[in-house]
This record gives sequence, C-alpha cells and structure tokens, in this order.
Amino acid sequence: MDRFRNTAQPDRDWWRALWPDPEGTLRKLGIDGGTLADVACGDGHFTLPAADIVDRVYAVDIDPALLADLDERVAAAGVAGVEPVEGDARDLPSLLPERVETALLANTFHGAEDPKALAAAVRRALTDDGRFVVVNWHDRPPEATTVLGEPRGPPEPLRLSPGATTDAVEAAGFEALEVLDLGPYHYGIVFRQA
Repeated sequence: MDRFRNTAQPDRDWWRALWPDPEGTLRKLGIDGGTLADVACGDGHFTLPAADIVDRVYAVDIDPALLADLDERVAAAGVAGVEPVEGDARDLPSLLPERVETALLANTFHGAEDPKALAAAVRRALTDDGRFVVVNWHDRPPEATTVLGEPRGPPEPLRLSPGATTDAVEAAGFEALEVLDLGPYHYGIVFRQA
C-alpha cells in the first residue's frame, strides 16, 4: 500500500468547519509542551497551532506537495519550531531525528492497512514515557457526518469504534488513558506505553 486507504487532504473550508478550534482540540487531548510528531499532517491544520503550544513539531507526511503547502503556511504565519519530514508513517522511527514525547495521528488511523504495525512504529518513535494520541471518525455512515452540507469522512466499512481503535493500538504495547468525545463526528484516545 502506498497511501492510507480512502484518505485525502480535505479542502481548507470544510477542514475549518470541522475543526474550528484546532488549538483547543490539541489542549483537550493533553498536548502541551515537549516534542510532537504530527503524523500524516497534510497541509498542517493541527501543525501550526501545535507549534504555539509545544517546543518542536515534526510535521510528517508522505506527500511532498502537502509539505510544500505547509512550508508556505509556516512562513506566512512566521511560526517557529516546525520541521517538515517527508516519509511514510510506517517508517516513523527512522524519519525523526529524535524520539518524541507525543505522536498525533488525526483523521487517518482508519485508513491504515495494518493498524497494529502502524501503532508499533509510533511506539518505537516515542520516548519511554511518550503518548500516542489518535483522533478518529466515529463509526457512523457518511450521511450522518455532514460538513458544509455534504457527507464527509471515510466509507463506513473503514470507520472504527473507539473500542476497535483501542484494541489495535493496545495490541502494539500501549494502554488507553482517556477516551474523549471531540464532537460532532470524532473521538480522541490518549495512549501511553504499557
């Protein structure tokens, strides 16, 4: 598999409609300080606000065009502490120049061909006390998750319940600390290494 299944970078209008307060979402997830890998970051909807609340953000994506967009947005905003990293999330430990305290994977875990293997790669990229934060779509049909009047999100067969996400990540050596409702269509789960 070259890319996550059925996952694409949304346009900025509906991204902002879905996540109007990305910094607030990050804080609700307990992201505050230290180093962060924003895995499958796209053009940086969470990356830029994260740069205001952590010491360094490694913005990881497989798509060089999205990272180029992110570079432009970082420069225009005058944001410091963001380092774009091109590569496949499954290779995260070898992509990052250091182990990080937190890894964030937003809106893409459902598309991982082998979620346990992806979680295991994330685990190897974390510090010993590191946390893995997964933000995922609730397991509802796309017709029930409309943004700007249109059904959005992955096809229903790819959507994972919080329990299914927890099972996949815990199988890679994590334990769930907290499950959060991020409404209207997402949940977040904070994991630590077991």
